[in-house]
Amino acid sequence: MVTQEQRKRQLAREKFLRQQQRRTAARRKSRVRNSVIASVLGVILVGSLALYTTGVMKDDDKTNASADTTPSATPSAVKDPCEKAASGKVEELTWKKEPAMSIDKSADYTMKLATTCGDIDIALKTAAAPHTVNSFDFLAGEGYFDHTKCHRLTSSGIYVLQCGDPTGTGSGGPGYTIPDENLKDKSLKDNVYPAGTVAMANTSQPNTGGSQFFLVYQDSQLPPSYTPFGTVSAEGMKVLQKIAAAGENTGAGDGAPNATVVIDKATVTKS
Repeated sequence: MVTQEQRKRQLAREKFLRQQQRRTAARRKSRVRNSVIASVLGVILVGSLALYTTGVMKDDDKTNASADTTPSATPSAVKDPCEKAASGKVEELTWKKEPAMSIDKSADYTMKLATTCGDIDIALKTAAAPHTVNSFDFLAGEGYFDHTKCHRLTSSGIYVLQCGDPTGTGSGGPGYTIPDENLKDKSLKDNVYPAGTVAMANTSQPNTGGSQFFLVYQDSQLPPSYTPFGTVSAEGMKVLQKIAAAGENTGAGDGAPNATVVIDKATVTKS
């Protein structure tokens, strides 16, 4: 028969064992929690380093439509909204000087970009930018833009799709340059290039336009040093918005488009 004193000691031992079990469980839970916290901090640290090295946390100048900007290319899992490119290859042609003036400066001209993502029609500003329109008429007639990729999409600071480089690197051109024109276009208010504007890229120096150009899909603040020479049609804007919605491949706001935008054929016609 268990005495009252033995019963007290037994209850005390059981209480002590329960306390020990709770403490052991608490220590185990603390170790797991600390391990999780350490893992999360490690992810944050690595993520912050990655953001810094890709320029997101640096005070980079995003308001640059320089023709020689070459975005880095990294794989992307985003679905490509565009079709397969037409058969054919890029002809990397060059000329020593700007083509002679052959357009009618008083006439209306339209440029059509038949791309893998849809047709983009552009009303050209012939009277305001005759050298630019004449150059595009010449280059399109030579098949210079055919089968070329639009190599750059920006989605931070400025909102443009950049095309017109047969090399696809951001450094190509036709071998000649054309003068800046129409820099005081009435559409440019408060240094904003409105959505639908088509303008020349350059090397950030005056009169260095070649063949590269950009299409603005959302109002963009830029210095008025990029020749505005056309306006995208309403249907063309839908194509641009589709391309923009797919994003770019760096996730940093400036890179190659996730959409494979290839100009199958560029044509300039007189209205």
